[in-house]
Amino acid sequence: MSNRTVSALAIILGLLLVLVTYVYATHTADMLPHYFPGYSATLNKVHSKHAIGAGILAILAFVYAWFQSGPKPLANQ
Repeated sequence: MSNRTVSALAIILGLLLVLVTYVYATHTADMLPHYFPGYSATLNKVHSKHAIGAGILAILAFVYAWFQSGPKPLANQ
């Protein structure tokens, strides 16, 4: 795969993780989608650690995409 493809995939992953961060930060455990880790029908608290973790992973995905999109190193001539 080319660096452009890898960068695009990392940006898409980062955007999805930003969405997951938003959901974890704004919804209580009983309001989360059933397929999210941390869902509980009886628990009424926000999973802030899950939100922080997803946010950190989103930042790392964006940083990875940034470094992949940089200039190629010059070859010895």
